[in-house]
Formats: sequence, C-alpha cells, structure tokens
Amino acid sequence: MVLPRHASLPSCSSVCCQIIHPPWEGGIRYRGLTRDQVKAINFLPVDYEIEYVCRGEREVVGPKVRKCLANGSWTDMDIPSRCVRICSKSYLTLENGKVFLTGGDLPALDGARVDFRCDPDFHLVGSSRSICSQGQWSTPKPHCQGEGNSCPHARRAVYIGALFPMSGGWPGGQACQPAVEMALEDVNSRRDILPDYELKLIHHDSKCDPGQATKYLYELLYNDPIKIILMPGCSSVSTLVAEAARMWNLIVLSYGSSSPALSNRQRFPTFFRTHPSATLHNPTRVKLFEKWGWKKIATIQQTTEVFTSTLDDLEERVKEAGIEITFRQSFFSDPAVPVKNLKRQDARIIVGLFYETEARKVFCEVYKERLFGKKYVWFLIGWYADNWFKTYDPSINCTVDEMTEAVEGHITTEIVMLNPANTRSISNMTSQEFVEKLTKRLKRHPEETGGFQEAPLAYDAIWALALALNKTSGGGGRSGVRLEDFNYNNQTITDQIYRAMNSSSFEGVSGHVVFDASGSRMAWTLIEQLQGGSYKKIGYYDSTKDSLSWSRTDKWIGGTPPADQTLVIKTFRFLSQKLFISVSVLSSLGIVLAVVCLSFNIYNSHVRYIQNSQPNLNNLTAVGCSLALAAVFPLGLDGYHIGKSQFPFVCQARLWLLGLGFSLGYGSMFTKIWWVHTVFTKKEEKKEWRKTLEPWKLYSTVGLLVGLDVLTLAIWQIVDPLHRTIETFAKEEPKEDIDVSILPQLEHCSSKKMNTWLGIFYGYKGLLLLLGIFLAYETKSVSTEKINDHRAVGMAIYNVAVLCLITAPVTMILSSQQDAAFAFASLAIVFSSYITLVVLFVPKMRRLVTRGEWQSEAQDTMKTGSSTNNNEEEKSRLLEKENRELEKIIAEKEERVSELRHQLQSRQQLRSRRHPPTPPDPSGGLPRGPPEPPDRLSCDGSRVHLLYK
Repeated sequence: MVLPRHASLPSCSSVCCQIIHPPWEGGIRYRGLTRDQVKAINFLPVDYEIEYVCRGEREVVGPKVRKCLANGSWTDMDIPSRCVRICSKSYLTLENGKVFLTGGDLPALDGARVDFRCDPDFHLVGSSRSICSQGQWSTPKPHCQGEGNSCPHARRAVYIGALFPMSGGWPGGQACQPAVEMALEDVNSRRDILPDYELKLIHHDSKCDPGQATKYLYELLYNDPIKIILMPGCSSVSTLVAEAARMWNLIVLSYGSSSPALSNRQRFPTFFRTHPSATLHNPTRVKLFEKWGWKKIATIQQTTEVFTSTLDDLEERVKEAGIEITFRQSFFSDPAVPVKNLKRQDARIIVGLFYETEARKVFCEVYKERLFGKKYVWFLIGWYADNWFKTYDPSINCTVDEMTEAVEGHITTEIVMLNPANTRSISNMTSQEFVEKLTKRLKRHPEETGGFQEAPLAYDAIWALALALNKTSGGGGRSGVRLEDFNYNNQTITDQIYRAMNSSSFEGVSGHVVFDASGSRMAWTLIEQLQGGSYKKIGYYDSTKDSLSWSRTDKWIGGTPPADQTLVIKTFRFLSQKLFISVSVLSSLGIVLAVVCLSFNIYNSHVRYIQNSQPNLNNLTAVGCSLALAAVFPLGLDGYHIGKSQFPFVCQARLWLLGLGFSLGYGSMFTKIWWVHTVFTKKEEKKEWRKTLEPWKLYSTVGLLVGLDVLTLAIWQIVDPLHRTIETFAKEEPKEDIDVSILPQLEHCSSKKMNTWLGIFYGYKGLLLLLGIFLAYETKSVSTEKINDHRAVGMAIYNVAVLCLITAPVTMILSSQQDAAFAFASLAIVFSSYITLVVLFVPKMRRLVTRGEWQSEAQDTMKTGSSTNNNEEEKSRLLEKENRELEKIIAEKEERVSELRHQLQSRQQLRSRRHPPTPPDPSGGLPRGPPEPPDRLSCDGSRVHLLYK
C-alpha cells in the first residue's frame, strides 16, 4: 500500500505491524509519511510497505521492501537486510565484452572479483581483473577496443530518465521529445563535450497525469540502468518527481514546468528548469494593465497547483500596483458556472489560467455567454499550440467558427522560447535553423503539434545537462570523479552536478540560458495578440530591467482598448423645475395672502366682531401658514440648486419651517376648538366659566404645543442631525450603443434613526389631528360669542387633518419619486394653508366690507344689534340665576308649610279629645272658630313671592 504524499496518519484495525528498526548505516523510507508523522506512530496497518535505504556508498543486501501481513508480521523476516559497502556496478558490464564475477553476488561486495574478456575482433585495454575492497575496485575499468578502431577507447553510456506528456492537459511531449532526441544526437556527435560518455534516453508518456507519472517514476528508479538525471514535463508531474528525487540523490531538469511552487528550494533542492516560472508572466501582465489604464481585473483558473500559485503571485503584484482583482473564479473540469459568474459580475479584463484542453471548454462557454467582443479582453498563457482553438475536441459542442469568433483579440504572454536575434548557439545552430530541422522531424504540422513552442527549451535542457556533466567528469570538475560511479546513494557526484548546473551560462537556441537562485530560467516575455485567427507579436518585456518594447501593432475590435468595467455614469434625479416654479408661485401667493390676512386682522383688532374671534390666535394661524408655505422652497431645493455642504442646512430648514408652521397654524385652531369644547361641556354647576374666557390660557396652550415641537426638533438636531444621503437605483442602459450604464441617484434628507424620529414626530401630530377632528365634531352645534368663528375653525381643522393624514403616508411611499413626492407634499401644504386662510379670514373681510362694521363700535351695535344681543344674553343669564335662587326659597317655604300643617293637625286632634264632636253644621261640617288665613301666592312680573301669615 502506497499512501499519498499528504495523507493523514494511518489507522490500525484489529491487526497491525509494529515498527521495526533499520539496519546499521541505513534507514527506512515510510512511503507517504513525513518524519514527524513517523515519530507519532508505533504501528502500521496491513498491506503497508516500507523500504530500506542505506547511507553513503552502501546498498541493501537482503529484502529491500517489506510488507505488513494480515498476521501482524512483516514479509521475509527470516532474511536479514543489511547495508553493506559496495563497489561500482559499472564494473559488472563491459561493452563489446563479458564480465565474470566470483566471490560474491550482485551487487558487488567486499572480496568480490571480476574478470574481463572482450568479444572477437576486440582486444582488452587495461587490467583484465579487479577486486572489490571497501567499496573500491583495485584497478580502473578496462574497455574493449576494436582492432581497426583509431579511437583510444569506447564511450560509456550515461542514461537520462524522461517523462514526456504526449497527451493530456499539455501534450508538450509531441514536439519536446523530438527536440530532446535531436539535442542528444548533436551532443553525442561532439568530441569536446563528454568525450568518454554517450548520453542515452529512456522515456515514458506521463500524459501530464501525476498518477500515471508515479508508475513510470518507480519503473525508472527500480529498473536498471541507473539514471543520472530525471527530465519531467508538465508542472504537476515535475512537482511529484522533484519531491521524490531528493531521496535518490537525483538532479531534476524540467523543460516545460512553469509552476511557481517549484521555485521552493527547501522543498525541491535539486530542481532546475529551462522553462521560466509562470510568475514571470505576472510582471508583464501588470505592465500591460498599467499601460492601458485598467484598475479592475477578474480571473478564472483551473484548480491545479501551478495556476493557484501563479494567481497568488499575481494578486500580490497587482495589489502593489494599485490594481484590484474584483472577481476570482476556479473550476476543476467544468467551467460553465464560473464563466456565467464572470458575465454576471460584469468582468471585462479577464486573466485565464488553464491548460489547453480546458481552454477549449472555457471559450466554448464564453461563446455561449457572449463574453467576448469589443467590451472584453482575455489574457491567456502563450504556450498553447497556434491553432489550439481549431483542434477537434469531442468534449465541447462549439464549431470552429464559433471558437474562432470567441477567441478573437485575446492577449497572450509567453516566455521567449526562441532566440529572436537568430544568432549562433552553442550547438552552432541559429534559432531558425533549429525550427527548420525540428519541423522536418515532426510527423505533422507544427501548429498541430503540442509543445512546439517549448521545443527550444527541451533542446537547451540537454545542452545544459551535457555541459554540467562535462564539468563534473573532468572538464573543470574535480579529478577522479567518474560518471559511471554514480548511484542513488552517491551524494558527492550529485553535489558536483548541482554546482555545475547552477553555474550554467551559454547561448542556446531559446536565448541566453542562465538559472536564478531557485533553479528557474530567466528570460524575456513575448506579448502576442490574436488578430484575424493568427497570433501577431505586439511587444516584448524584460522584467530584469522593467523595460517594455512596444511595436504598436495591437488591434481592438472597438477601435480602442475597452474599459476595465462598464463605465457607470452617476446621474442625479432632480426635481422638475416647471413643477418647482409652479408650486413656488402658488406658495408665494399664499404667503402674500397670509400677510394680507394678518394685516387685516391687526388693523381691525378694535372691532368687537374681530375681538370676539380671538384675533391673536388668528394672527398666529396666519404666521403658521406663512411658515408652512415658506417650507415649500427648501422642500424643492436639491443638488440642482445647492452644493453638498449646503444640503444639511436645507434639510434643517425644511424640518423647522414645517414643524413650527404646523404648531402655530394648526395649534392655534386646535386651542380654540379645545377651549370651546372645554367651556361648553362643563356641568351645570360650573357654567360660570362661560362668562370668563381668559386669553392667557389660550396663549399658554399654543405655547405648550410650540414648545413641545421646539424641544423635539432641538433634540433631534443635536442628537441625530439630518444630513444628505444618496439613494441608488438600478442601472439603466443608454439608448445609444456605448459601453456605459447610467446609475440614477436621488438625494434625501435623512438621519441615522430617521424612522424612529418620524415615528415620534408623526405619532403625536397624528393624535393631535385626530383629536382636533373629534373636538370639531363635538362643538359643531355650540354657539358662543366669545369665539364666534369656531365653526370656521372646525372646517379648517377638517381640511388640514384630512390632507395631512393622506399626504404623510403617501409621501413616504413615493419618496423615491421626487416629482410625485414633492407634488403631494407641497400641494397639501399650499391647499391646506389656502383653505385655512380663506375659511378664517375671508368671511370676516366680507362681513366688514359689506356691512361697514369696521367704522365704529356704536354703528356696529346699531347695524348688527350685537350689543342688544349681548344685553339679552346677559339678561337671560341673570334671570336664570334669579330663578335658581327663587327655586331654593320656594323649596324652603314648602318645607315650612309642611311643618305648619303637621302642627295644625296635631292641635285639632288634641282639641277633639277635650271637646266631643258637635252636630254637623249646616255650613258644611267645618269646625267652628275663626278661619285660618290661607296661603297666598302672587307673581310680580318675573318674580315669585310666597307670603305666609
């Protein structure tokens, strides 16, 4: 059982195998577990495999791998595993000859002896026998030389293990494998490079799949011959190989890996690559974003380590440049939903990070969502085949024409993989000669061959390896190091190859080859754009110098680079000026009317008819109407007339004018109707109050209402003042075909707890309106000269209450419609003010004008009879008082009469006892004696007297 690299701690069931101790000078490799995890466990599950490894130039003798059995024991425990010093296994083979081993088995142990014999037509050059002692052979290895061969000796093979992705996410092996084979031929034909060795290739198809690559990696490691280096292709496979290679002391050299994660020297200490890191694209992308003024971008990536780490690096770089990644999407195999999300989020500048096969899926969905054209720019990786969007793919349901339309105009950033200078490289070929030579080796057209662009990197990778091995084997390396002595436990040779590789610097067909501290290639970036179905070069970027070379050949579908987002034009919805002017004129006329009424009332305040209407309260009503009408002007002021700084003052003016106007205007009328109801609904014994209606009581009631409003408004203004707020509406598309959208906005006066304050304010105002309606109804039949216009006041209260109770909720509902809300609120103020002024003052004006009652109080008395009426009313009240007094006297007299009658009856009874009854008298049977005086009642006018003797 082989656990994955990031597996959790294995768990045991009922049967487990106890951890065993490693051999001396050796260790145990626990597959899938880290050192920390090994320290935390004591048992391993059934089917788990461990592998013995040895230190230094030692090798395992005995079982190298043991497996946990179902009975809780390890396999082959009867055969010990030892780490013994060995001699180089290269002595066990002889080209053009045979080797005979005596005194030991494979591998060659101390005391083993080898005898060399050459094939016919070859003779042995060197010693024919060598003995293994303490890991070293006693004599140098001989070789077999042909009889007619002028060369001093034959070349020894050095093997390279390679994994080429011939299919899968990136089929780069289709062109890179022929390029590697071509480089091996060129290197092996040179006598100045590795003259004693010949590089040979052992390769497999990894299909760019880590699972498939794991299988072939173990075949390369556990099957002879020993490989001196490993060459994986795509990043996911390179990550697996580079992490495992350190356990076998192997250098890894990749030709097609771009994952930024591979730059981690602690995790991948022996990794090199001629393909630059994918992060090299990011400085180029940021430079282009800045060039075209884009500040907002979106990304969509395939969920693999290479693209995730690349995007993380891009996010850091754009943040430093003041650019924002507004939307980030990822997918595993189906990009349909992420593409729809990009469309929904109005993504315009989109960076796509995915392999070629997924790119076709993405752009098929892009076509369906219409996420292409003059409004959009896609940034892709430049190492796809030139006709990748025309390649038949059964996993998509888009035609070639649809794909071609969808990808038109996209930008690619690509590492410069072919020397643009076309100078001679170390192989004595120019870049163009290399392309021509490689094209002849390919079985199909270069545009249809995966990895054709990366082929120069693969070619230069072999040259980098050859030059490093040449240094190690003697061309500048330490003397006595032989490549044939390399094995997976030989750290010394690995270190020397590493140092030689790290110092590489030569001219290749891909340009100047040099590695940075993390083992990544440093190179220029090519910028291309798809124009008319083919890629056109539009510039180069040198990240080391932050230099952008621009050819000015970029073309845009809309003529210019698109915006990074839909240009949103904020437009304020202002009040209709015609409506505002019309209502303002009506309000101004209303104020004039209020002033006229106020003047009239003040001028005629000496007239008894005016005096009996409580003129001071009417004056307050006129002032209140003026303030309410004045509130119409700030109610209609918005950003069309004033600036942001003035808006809070306008908000406060609206609130104070309306609040005080209502309190003065309606409060005065409410006070009248309240006191009429209070005075004329008293009990009979308190009707004396009708004679005296003290004005200060009326004014104090109005003052109480106004003071309550002032207190509420002051607290509101201090605690939570009104300020300017913006209401935003849904975006609107303009009628013209331009890449903008209109964002309507509306200004409001609001505060943090606006609803709470409105609830308080409207709450008690509403109760006051309802109470006013009730009092007006209750006093509709009352007649009094002290407040002779209370019926008109009741009508005005009806009008104000109905308009306010209807307008307030309607205005709140229509708050987002500035014209309708203003019309309802302002016209309600205007109409209620007009009606109030007309109802209260016009009848007085008409009466005084038509009857001339303003001339004098005497004439007023003669013409109207108001004095007579007043005298009669006073006389009536006096008579009622006298009648009540007389009623009391009569009641007292009646009681006295009853007592006297009772006494009379008592006397008669007493007399009858003393004197017997006499015969009846002819006069009627009444007793004799002097008659009692009768009670007499007399009426004198309206007075009634009771006389008793």
